[in-house]
Amino acid sequence: MVPDAAGGLCAERLQYAASMSDPSPARALATAEILSIGSELLVGETRDTNSGDVAAALADQGVAVRRIQALPDELTMVCAAFVQAMSTVDLVVSTGGLGPTPDDLTREAIATALGEVPVIDPTLETWLRGRWTRRRLPFPAINLKQAWLIPSAVAIPNENGTAPGWWVDRGSGPIVVALPGPPREMRPMWEGWVLPRLATEGLGVPRDVRTLRLSGIGESQLADRLGDDILRSNNPMVATYARSDAVDVRISAVDEPGRGAASPADPGSQPRAAAELADEAEARIMAVAGNHVWARGATTWPMAIDAALAGRGWTLAIVETGAGGSVAGLLGTLDGLAVAEVRSKRSRGLATRAHMIRIAREQAATAGADVGLAVEAVEQRGDLRVTIGVAAPDGDHVERRTAFLSGDQGRARVAVAAADVLLAVLRRSAPIG
Repeated sequence: MVPDAAGGLCAERLQYAASMSDPSPARALATAEILSIGSELLVGETRDTNSGDVAAALADQGVAVRRIQALPDELTMVCAAFVQAMSTVDLVVSTGGLGPTPDDLTREAIATALGEVPVIDPTLETWLRGRWTRRRLPFPAINLKQAWLIPSAVAIPNENGTAPGWWVDRGSGPIVVALPGPPREMRPMWEGWVLPRLATEGLGVPRDVRTLRLSGIGESQLADRLGDDILRSNNPMVATYARSDAVDVRISAVDEPGRGAASPADPGSQPRAAAELADEAEARIMAVAGNHVWARGATTWPMAIDAALAGRGWTLAIVETGAGGSVAGLLGTLDGLAVAEVRSKRSRGLATRAHMIRIAREQAATAGADVGLAVEAVEQRGDLRVTIGVAAPDGDHVERRTAFLSGDQGRARVAVAAADVLLAVLRRSAPIG
């Protein structure tokens, strides 16, 4: 039933993959590869959101995702990708290619890679035909393909479509999970069926993962401060990511078993917990860039400022000029926001400190808010010079910054600069002057 189109490379690699199987019943699913299958992904007709969702879930469980591949609907390529992945990682997750049409080739690829022949499963056939019977429609014979199973696979239920997934497990070696491509089908199957089952199979390793969120410093400047000894460490692993609203530093550590002394001259090393290793890395990062850290984890600017306002029992009013509504756009979801006003007029020059405090106070008074935030941006030589004034019950503060670039990118950076200054004033965690 499987066309002999893979051949060649795939058949040769199959023997290699089979030789990698571990006969021991105990295993840990510590590494994974994700295959996104469908020619539509490679021509831009469909955006692959599945891989990001699966990768994030696996990373949260302490699984290292070694590679994510997008593949066309070509049997030879898909088969070879499965064989290669099965020979190098503990878990292979694919999405797409489970439809009934001739170009849906995921089942054929897995079967060929494992040297197994799919047959129509009676239970799946009954379930599948029942879907058409309930709709009073004739059952298309082409859909029988979606009732295929190979001996080492069990079906993953799909309550939102006609494409059951495959859970392929030979009892040793890697586990292969094949899921349909439409996210509304894939996600419930992944979250409700696959992840709980993977958890019983030894998914991941104990891991301490934390993220520091920084502002007022670029990624390259931050990397220069951290140095190679931090950024090239294997455990913990430290990586920087430039986001639209921050520069993130992700710390990921696993338990270190230690090494016993090999000889009287070799003292060896003691086991160390992941949390201890992550603590040390975080302390080193804070020592060189701690003044730029404004949040941890997935905290957003609105979340951080909301918490700071709530902690003081204050509300906020915003007025901005020359920033195109970017400040209101960033902070508009604040629970403590009394009003946000956008002024379209352009400033002719940098506002004075007294002017910024005056309009911040006026805005707060008009809105009946406790704190006023005034932001004014002026374009200068391709960048935006921004003046930020905060009028608060316990003191006022004015600060000038440069938002590099103009246009939408520059205005977005104006909003982040304003949020950064406002949060520092609300927290009063550093001298403000």
